[in-house]
Order: sequence, then C-alpha cells, then structure tokens
Amino acid sequence: MQLNQRINAFVELGKFLGKIEFENEFESILRKAEAENGWFTQENIKFALKNWGDALSKENLQRWISKYKIEDIEPKTVAIIMAGNIPLVGFHDFLSVLISGNKVLAKLSSNDKTLLPFLSEYLISVEPEFKNYIEFTDGKLENFDAIIATGSNNTARYFEYYFGKYPNIIRKNRNSAAILTGNETEEELKNLADDIFTYFGLGCRNVSKLYIPENYDFEAFFKGMFSWKEIIHNHKYINNYDYNKAVYLMDSFPLLDNEFMLLKEDTAFSSPISVVFYEKYNSFEDLSKELEEQSENIQCVVSKAGINNEIPFGKAQNPELWDYADGIDTVEFLLKLP
Repeated sequence: MQLNQRINAFVELGKFLGKIEFENEFESILRKAEAENGWFTQENIKFALKNWGDALSKENLQRWISKYKIEDIEPKTVAIIMAGNIPLVGFHDFLSVLISGNKVLAKLSSNDKTLLPFLSEYLISVEPEFKNYIEFTDGKLENFDAIIATGSNNTARYFEYYFGKYPNIIRKNRNSAAILTGNETEEELKNLADDIFTYFGLGCRNVSKLYIPENYDFEAFFKGMFSWKEIIHNHKYINNYDYNKAVYLMDSFPLLDNEFMLLKEDTAFSSPISVVFYEKYNSFEDLSKELEEQSENIQCVVSKAGINNEIPFGKAQNPELWDYADGIDTVEFLLKLP
C-alpha cells in the first residue's frame, strides 16, 4: 500500500468524523461507549471525534509527515497497549503506526474498547488493504516486532519487565501545568477552564497544577472557571468533589472552594478529580529551573509568560499531529525499527 493511499484514507476518515454526530448509526456506538465508561459522556466523545476530524485534514497530514522519509518497506507489527482515561487516547499511536507503513496489533483498554474498532471498520471500508494491517486482541500479545505501551507509573514497571527486550516506547504518568501572572484576560481564563475541565480532568494534557505569583488574587480566576459550573451535575464528578472535600476538611487542609472545584496548595502535580493544586513562585528564573527539573512529570505547560515550549490557554486538549506525548517522536521511532 502506497503512502498516498494511507493519507487519503485518513483524510476520508477525518471528513467522516467531521459529520459523524449527525449519523444515526453512530448514536448506538456513542451509547455503548458511554455505558462501558461513565466518564465517556457523549459530549466528551463528540469533542474527541471533532478534534480528530479537524486534525485529519490533507494539509495537516502532509505537513506532519513532510519532515520524514517514509519509504515502502516490509511492514513491522507494532503492538500498542492503549490507555482508557479519555476517548480515543491511543488514536495517535494507531495513526502513527499505520501512516509509517507498519501494522497495528492493538490491545484496547477495557474502558475504551468500542470507538477505535468502529473507526477502523470505516477506515477499512475506504481502503480495504488496511484489513491486513489492523488487528485487535484481548489475549496475550504475541508475534510483534516493537511495542508502544501507555499506563501508570506502576504498570510501566511491568511493561518494562515484560517488553524491555523489544524496541519500545513506554509512557508513564504525566500531568500538565499552567503558569499565571495575574495579567490574564477574562477570555484566557475561560480557555484555561477548558484546559482544566475537559474530559473531567482525566487526560495527561489536562491542567492539574497552577503556578501563581505571591499575593495572587483568585477572583478573576474563579470568574473564568464559572463557564464550567454545570460539571458538578455529573454524578461521578460530584461524588469525587464531595469525597475529596470531606477528606481534606477532616485533615484540616486549607482549601479554596467555588462549589464545583477545589484549590489546594501542594507541590505535587497529579491532583484528584475536582481538585487543582497550586504553588507560588517568586521568579520566572526559579520557576523555569523547577519545570526543567520536573520535565519527566509534565506533559505540557499552558502560559503566556514566555516559558520555553509553552502553549496558549485553551490549546491543551487540541494538540497538533506533531505534538508528541512525552516529547517522544513516535514516527521517528517507527521508521528506525530494525
């Protein structure tokens, strides 16, 4: 299968995703995915689908792969162990393996086992040769040449033990942070709310940690968050909010509370659902050093403070095709497979 065939097939998939919410056939898929995972609301699933529909344009795909020399090769089989924290979280790995001319052997998370097979069926209907390039398995992974695995810090140790002898990318826990100066506009803070609350904060690109200057006034911040006040009506979210609030209050931790989110001063990065940690900084120089030291824990930094590799407010959950998880170039890894 030629590269242009693969590109054209994904372009057609992108067009399909752009209109999929109007397809009656897909409503049953949405309901099934939501039933399997209570965090996968239809709004969150459609948000993920729209993002991929926008990303899979011919212009984006060609810009993405233009930096690589992708040749017709004997395809390798790449196993992908996918996470299930947000809808289609493993799609970029799936796309990267196929666009590079290799075969996918995917082990889906039990929390997200409906969406990708459905989209794969559409992809195969557009380009039937993909049928020999895509396989899903519930069993033991066998007969593969390389592996990409995503999980927690704990599961990563198991992945390294079992799959360390193969060429691999093994991803661990990461979280995202935002740097505030106090000069943000109302619109920027509303966009930051999207970075925090989209997918209920479950993604590695969700902001779970704030860096604020000394004597920061939270009034404007909470005003910006107000656009997401309805999130408290989700029963799973409010259960987490009530539980975390009770635990912190019993331990006498000081909290800031706007009745649908909690702010807690903490040096950690990974905050519980409904909670955002914050930490004060004295200078950008010191903060830059800390972020560099903590780089293995950080997925992305949202800011307009002039920090290296920062991204604009509101872009955390809208990465480009060339924005790689953990900063590891997946396509380059795949093209260098022996």
